[in-house]
Amino acid sequence: MSTQAHVIAQLRSMLQLTQTEVQVARIRVSQARTDAVRRELTENAQNAERRTAEITRELQRLGGVADIVSPLVGRVGAVVKATVEQAGPVDEALLGDLTLEHQLRDRAVYLRALAETTKDAETRRLADRLEEAHAATIEWLTTVLAEHALGGPPALKPTPVQMVVGGATRAVRLPVNFAREQISRWAARAQQGGDQVRAAVAETGDQVRAAVTDTATRAARLGEDAREVVTTGRDAALDRAERVSRREGATGTAAALHEARARLGALHSSELPIARYDELGVNDAVAKIKQLDDVEDLNKVIVYEEANKNRTGIISAAQTRHAALAQEVVGIR
Repeated sequence: MSTQAHVIAQLRSMLQLTQTEVQVARIRVSQARTDAVRRELTENAQNAERRTAEITRELQRLGGVADIVSPLVGRVGAVVKATVEQAGPVDEALLGDLTLEHQLRDRAVYLRALAETTKDAETRRLADRLEEAHAATIEWLTTVLAEHALGGPPALKPTPVQMVVGGATRAVRLPVNFAREQISRWAARAQQGGDQVRAAVAETGDQVRAAVTDTATRAARLGEDAREVVTTGRDAALDRAERVSRREGATGTAAALHEARARLGALHSSELPIARYDELGVNDAVAKIKQLDDVEDLNKVIVYEEANKNRTGIISAAQTRHAALAQEVVGIR
């Protein structure tokens, strides 16, 4: 095969992958957590569409036969990818997106090398633009994944199917994992305590498994109104349990309860890292958020805001600050 034919073949492959990229970006728009992320993803989709048009024009210039199959294959590939990833968490979906972008960038580098061989300046310029575009998307996805790794609210929300699947998976794993932890602790003592402790291990595991499974089953049957009532009661119960734990000197238990309340958005305004938070307008709150340097502090503000006033300007500002801290972690400047 001649170098020219290699260029055409590579452009065809990139066209198919870019069509997949377009469809994936459109799916991600519906998952955006904030308006800022939604705008970013919408722009990504539009840019991918422009790249599709550029690659198509370059194929035509080089005498490649007009290809109507690759775009269709790309769309099908996106649908398959989106369907398969429903069985997994959001971070796995994003890792799949990152793999796609790396492949597109690597193909752009290869295309540039082919263009150097054929001395084709137009193909070389196209390859440079494609490499730059995909490098920028890789950086953005890396930042989003770093935010997730730091424990912050991710830029993307799970789809309804992912929420159901994730909830069902946790419901199944929770009793098993909890029982395993209890059994492991008892097993360590069993080496010293003999048959009596071993019997207690089995009994404890069965009781924990039965109790948690029953709780998960009953919770799954609750409607939205019932969930709201349960949430209110849960928050009050956690708050009271934390106060009692501190009063009794159980500092470890109190700290764990406080962390749980923070992650559920159940903290009081006075417990946030920003003084008199509920009295601040959007601009003043954003200014305070920009001064926060601790990931957990940002998480508390984001989750609290989403659970209460849900002001998009504040959530976006906190998410942006979180992204900046995540970029420092992964070395993006």
